[in-house]
Amino acid sequence: MTDRHDGKNLTHSIVHDLGAAIVTGVYSEKRPFPTELELCGQYQVSRPVLREAVKMLTSKGLLAARPRRGTWVQSEAQWNLLDPDILGWILERRFSIRLLQEFTQVRAAIEPAAAALAAQVADPGLHRPITQAIERMRAAERGEDDPLESDIAFHVAILRATNNRFYAQFTDLIATALRFSIRATNRYKGVRLASIPDHTAVADAIFAQRPDAAAKAMRVLIQEVLDLAAAAQAKPAAKPRPAKRRARSAR
Repeated sequence: MTDRHDGKNLTHSIVHDLGAAIVTGVYSEKRPFPTELELCGQYQVSRPVLREAVKMLTSKGLLAARPRRGTWVQSEAQWNLLDPDILGWILERRFSIRLLQEFTQVRAAIEPAAAALAAQVADPGLHRPITQAIERMRAAERGEDDPLESDIAFHVAILRATNNRFYAQFTDLIATALRFSIRATNRYKGVRLASIPDHTAVADAIFAQRPDAAAKAMRVLIQEVLDLAAAAQAKPAAKPRPAKRRARSAR
């Protein structure tokens, strides 16, 4: 049993290593993927272990394989970008304004509608995690919780408060988008805390069952990131501002 467990862990370790290398561009359509023999030597594993790792990466759309042709990296258009592993590897990429814009555009399409739908769900049990996330954000201001994790908890709680299984599936995507947008905010404006009043406005509209107000308040949170991305794109040569003080920021 121990051997099987260790083998499974080893396979996942190889998947993570190779997957991150593909997503960050170490291997690509223009940079050939190593042969099976080379990878077996690199990781000191048997062919069955390596083939299982390659099979997992293929299922994510990162790799393709054919007899006599070998294995190669697929174009990004073939990747399952909603896969939690791929989303995590994307965070290891070099910062990109375009990626920030794309993440934020998706948030703008999903989160206001989710807030509006959550406002139509009169279920205190589903709304309670939103309140708890606000409390965590207040604790983060006092240095008693993690600012990023409490912010993510708020947005994830709203997705789940829709009581819609499909919106709930966007939690990994939204969490990754938030991590990326907060990295951008810190890069260009210095380390900042999320605006509790702006987040509370979203929560209050949801609790009051005011869908339009909830959607509008959520759009306010997201618009700042869109504006930041537009400004950064207009001045690509501008240097990021140093982090001198803690301030509030809508995310």
